[in-house]
Amino acid sequence: MAEQKAQDVSQAPAETPIAPKPILFILLSAFNIVVVLAVGILLYMGKKKEDGKPTIDQVIAGEKDAQAADQAKEDEFIGKVVPMETFLVNLAGSKGGKLAKITMDLEVSNADVMGEIDRRKPQIRDIVIILLSSKSLEQVSSREGKDFLRDEIRDRVNSFLTKGKINKVYFTEFLFN
Repeated sequence: MAEQKAQDVSQAPAETPIAPKPILFILLSAFNIVVVLAVGILLYMGKKKEDGKPTIDQVIAGEKDAQAADQAKEDEFIGKVVPMETFLVNLAGSKGGKLAKITMDLEVSNADVMGEIDRRKPQIRDIVIILLSSKSLEQVSSREGKDFLRDEIRDRVNSFLTKGKINKVYFTEFLFN
């Protein structure tokens, strides 16, 4: 019998190691899946936001286009200025004692009006001379007076131009004697 007990003990199944509880394993797996999904969603949303942003090449190309447009505007501005001859007039109320010598340029809106100004220079000179001779030294000696005179010349000349208009009047010389 003792032998039989020894055989029974040797034939008895060995104790199995303790298996982890399946609930803990399931919870850890579910948590891991949730974390991986959250990271994936965040990466996808970040990539989607980047798709709307321009690349560095697009930014550089856009900047070059903007500079070219600015240069074209600047070239256009310089090319559409009509110089006028010098005006020498007696100022009002001075009885010939105060003279004003004024040279100006006219900035025009298009090339067509440049030709019209050339054809109508005698009319423009007449308007400017009458306008200048009606002003006193006090009226044209201040900055506000000169600005008002610019606007007045522009408005009077624009009243009879048909092919365009004068945008600005620039005084290139303004002397009193």
